[in-house]
Amino acid sequence: MYWRSLLVMHALTDSRSGAVAAGARDGWAYVWPRDAGAVAIALASAGYRGEARRIARFLTHLDPDAAARYRGDGSPVGGRAAASDAAGWIDAAARAAGVHAPPPGPTDWRGRDDYGERGESSDYLANAIADGVPAPRIRALFGDGPVLVRRARDPNSGIDSAVAWAVRPFAQPGLFPQSRASIRRLLAQRSPYGIQPTAQWPGADPWTAPTAWTAWSLAALGDRGSALSLIASLRRAATPAGALPERVDAVSGIARSTTPLAWSHAFTALALQELWPIRAAGRIPSP
Repeated sequence: MYWRSLLVMHALTDSRSGAVAAGARDGWAYVWPRDAGAVAIALASAGYRGEARRIARFLTHLDPDAAARYRGDGSPVGGRAAASDAAGWIDAAARAAGVHAPPPGPTDWRGRDDYGERGESSDYLANAIADGVPAPRIRALFGDGPVLVRRARDPNSGIDSAVAWAVRPFAQPGLFPQSRASIRRLLAQRSPYGIQPTAQWPGADPWTAPTAWTAWSLAALGDRGSALSLIASLRRAATPAGALPERVDAVSGIARSTTPLAWSHAFTALALQELWPIRAAGRIPSP
């Protein structure tokens, strides 16, 4: 799984510009800062510093307020509003790759769509975490007893898997207890093929990226058993060639969307590195 994930990320990355296509499919063959940022973090952690730096440099030259996605030349693609988590992912990628980047300018994470890009504006937990909102403020806005919920001051909005981002990559130790408790509630609803992005996500399909980023954070929290159970779910969701779809059918595990997805493979590699610290040497091998 680890080497296959590195191969997928390598294949979806322009070796000259550092532009990372989210997936090899019309509509997905663009650069999303969150997807490309996760790939840069994963490649840097694997020891591929040159590739990670190229990706990070590409990202630092984007205007994160221009659009949600970009072409390989850095020009924005219309049709979707800018994502308020983009600046956070660009900054995280630059730090992981050791690339100098100007401090992100002031952004307003409130009243925006989140990583789900469903066209619903609100004050979402994922955007607050990526924007670096301090832990006490996040607890005040999103706290519901021992857990954190998806929308500010809305206990009925349920758990969002992006609560795991407060562990990795936007580590806020002050939120670790709430993240752990929230993840446990979300895991109670998982299928054999993984989890959905949120407790109230429409449809039943498990999504591999949330499954993988939750595994990464659980491993970082020391919950090895739960992390491994999600890795097993990812193995079931993978195609016979080892590619991870964006999502799979909850009953059959058959791919129902873009395959492979760079984001999913990035988080899978990071989860495996957390479970078994790995430093790659030499070139990425052929399949």
